[in-house]
Amino acid sequence: MGLSRVRSKNQISDFCGLSLKKVSFSWPGGVKALNQCTFSIPGPGLWMLVGSNGSGKSTLFRLIAGMLAVESGEIDCTLQPALMFQNPDHQLLLPTCGSDLRLSLPRNLTQHESSKRIRLALEQVGLAGMELRPIHTLSGGQKQRLALAGALASEANLLLLDEPTALLDPSSQKNVLGIVQRLCRRSKDPITAIWITHRLEELQYSDGAARMEGGKVSSWSDGKRLSKDLKSLASWRV
Repeated sequence: MGLSRVRSKNQISDFCGLSLKKVSFSWPGGVKALNQCTFSIPGPGLWMLVGSNGSGKSTLFRLIAGMLAVESGEIDCTLQPALMFQNPDHQLLLPTCGSDLRLSLPRNLTQHESSKRIRLALEQVGLAGMELRPIHTLSGGQKQRLALAGALASEANLLLLDEPTALLDPSSQKNVLGIVQRLCRRSKDPITAIWITHRLEELQYSDGAARMEGGKVSSWSDGKRLSKDLKSLASWRV
């Protein structure tokens, strides 16, 4: 089984962030999750993928994050990825917001630098002043924002969001979506986010959207246009 190869920015002068070339991956038993998957992310922004169950979306994220090795093909990435799950309880481990965020910090920081990094991360996701707040008292939306703060505290600049609003109410859904959108479009150090969704109405907030089917990603298109096209397909199910 081959390994994805990561090149430096100096080695890829015309590359903005992430590129996959003919990447394939099969699970034990021969079930092929990715099939010659080729696509690239042009640069910072909110990029959305939509597809039915079994189309390879979650496997794609685990390959990009380095949790799985590619079977064949190549992944080129100059960004630091952070994977966020559908259920934030699966990645929030310690009792308070501040203590949990410390797990994500680089280890060479001083106590002052760590406290500052935690404070800034919480501020960016609308949880300012909640360092000592017990995690079990947070709502589902607040927990998802805390998971996002963890990614920011770790200095990740490539967010891999696997249906982050699937378990949220409409208000919390819009809140999380708005925060990620602002992070991707801020003037200083904008991040890159790839967002998996089953909610076609979310596509309109993207900078580009694509359909994933049969282990492949289609060309990027306008989110509103893709949503309209998919709704018009009688066979489409979300």
